[in-house]
Amino acid sequence: MIIKRIVDVLPVDDINRNRFQKILKNESKLISLQDVMQASLLIKDARYVQESYRKEYLKAYTLAFITRIKEVKEHELIDDSHLDVHEVKEAIELLLEQEKVAVGVDGFDPVFFQIYKIIFLYTTFILEEAVHLVGTPFPGGFQVNMMAKNIFAQ
Repeated sequence: MIIKRIVDVLPVDDINRNRFQKILKNESKLISLQDVMQASLLIKDARYVQESYRKEYLKAYTLAFITRIKEVKEHELIDDSHLDVHEVKEAIELLLEQEKVAVGVDGFDPVFFQIYKIIFLYTTFILEEAVHLVGTPFPGGFQVNMMAKNIFAQ
C-alpha cells in the first residue's frame, strides 16, 4: 500500500517515524504561505479568550502556527523506529471526528484545520512534545512549562 496522505495511515498495520514524518511533510507542502497567514488571522480572532491573557495567547498561537508548519516542511528525520500504530490511528480518528464536528460551525476554515492536524501529529508523534509551546498561557494563570511525551501513552 502506498501511503501518501494522513488518512492513508488508517488501514496500515505498521508505520515508522521516518515514513510518518514524510507523510506529514508532503501534506505540509500543500499549505502555502498565504494559507498560513489566513490561519494566523483566524487565531487573531480571539474574542472569546479572556482579556487578561489574550495578548500572550495570540503571540503563542501565531508563533506556533507559523514556526511549526515551517519546521514540518524543512525537518529531515532519519529515525526508523516504529510508532505505536494504534496510537497514531486513534489520534488521526480523533482529528477527523473533530473536523466533522467543526465543519458545520460558522467560521470553519478547512486550511486552518489541515494545518492544525499536521502540527498536532508532528509534535505528538515525531517530536514527542506537547502541541502547545512551553510558555503557552491557559485560563486560570496556567501555562505549559515542560515538554510532554506522547499524550496517548498510557
